[in-house]
Amino acid sequence: MSPGHPSAPQSPTTTATEILEPPKVEDGSQLWRIARDSKTLDLNSPYSYVLWCRDFAATSVVARSGGEVRGFVTGFDRPEEPGTLFVWQVAVDEDWRGRSLAGRMLGHLADRGHRYVEATVTPDNIASARLFTAFARDRGAELRRTPLLSGDLFPGDHEPEELYRIGPLDVPATSGDR
Repeated sequence: MSPGHPSAPQSPTTTATEILEPPKVEDGSQLWRIARDSKTLDLNSPYSYVLWCRDFAATSVVARSGGEVRGFVTGFDRPEEPGTLFVWQVAVDEDWRGRSLAGRMLGHLADRGHRYVEATVTPDNIASARLFTAFARDRGAELRRTPLLSGDLFPGDHEPEELYRIGPLDVPATSGDR
């Protein structure tokens, strides 16, 4: 596997305040806690966060400071869309918000050779809309928003999900023909 391939192990990125690196299985409970405390994300079971850290670590990232997870982005490579990272969830601990941490984590994943980034966003999720809009602008990439999932597809009261597709992104020379 080439170093720029999205399934290749990520090397940690360090800034003055945090380390960005793939999650470890032991991080699953911290991801669940951060998602729960966000009060905006659809909360998955603790089991799913632990498994995500095992099975999708290569396409996810945590921000760690002082040994604690301060934020995460979970994602996966879309099987039907090679070179496309689908972002499942983005969350940052309340005390760490307002530091552009979500954008740095998203960039860390995108810089691994993805040509496109996708995510779904509900109309009331202003923070995610701003994150993906700023990411596209900062990368000089097109952002297309299209309806994807209507609210009636979900049990209970759920807003529709709009697809945000960002790209094409510049791919580092080491990533091959992604």
